[in-house]
Amino acid sequence: MQQIQAYELTILPGKNRAGEKEGFDRIEIRPGDTLSIVGPTGSGKSAFINDIEVFAQEDTATGRRILVNGKEPPEELVRDPAKKPIALITQNTRVIADLDVARFLDLHIHARGTADEGLVARTLALANEFTGEKIDTSMRMTGLSGGQTRSLLIADAVLIGRTPILLLDEVENAGINKERVIACLRKYHKAVIFVTHDPFLALITDRRIVMKNGAVAAVLEPGEREREIIGTVSGVDTFLFALRERIRCGEVIGTAETEPVPIKKSGVPA
Repeated sequence: MQQIQAYELTILPGKNRAGEKEGFDRIEIRPGDTLSIVGPTGSGKSAFINDIEVFAQEDTATGRRILVNGKEPPEELVRDPAKKPIALITQNTRVIADLDVARFLDLHIHARGTADEGLVARTLALANEFTGEKIDTSMRMTGLSGGQTRSLLIADAVLIGRTPILLLDEVENAGINKERVIACLRKYHKAVIFVTHDPFLALITDRRIVMKNGAVAAVLEPGEREREIIGTVSGVDTFLFALRERIRCGEVIGTAETEPVPIKKSGVPA
């Protein structure tokens, strides 16, 4: 059985494209933390998470350093996929192995040395909570849609890989139920970093990292004024997700769907 270990990441600043130091001293990421990375196209969002994924040691264009539990990560964490505590899933992630879903998950379970007969079924059930397009074990991995692929890979990272740190790069564009993903990652105490243009994701994370000119310009924490509008944004997001799925299924939308979205009383999803 794979041993679960807690990891804390420390991000030390590099420089922006003008050679100026980034706008922070250090960023600590602990188990259970949620962060969003925001900024215009070309501001350096993907480069930021790529530095984390490769454990940069001032050897990338940004000059950042990534520490694991306060130290430079050992070689096995960097080179061995089975020991690496980070999973990067992007909107462009593709699976080229022409296997059915059951075989794909079985191979990963075997590679992890996990003995759990019900793990495939639980992983599939979790993936189907994230996507409106039902996934079946007989489907081919190469035939899954973008939303199905990303949903399955997130569930796989959570339950089979038991990866403690997830980097999700604009996966909301694949039609994933973001609120369910957030709730799941919090339940399993994952540290997760979202690169996103989505206001809902940006608002519900613990911290928001603002990128500009290839560097971190600010690290923000939501105040009470922001938290007050999360319920409204959540209601709008839920409404749009359901409407999108109905349209994709070929339904004709009537006048009832144009009624105002009810405002939630609760704040951040549990």
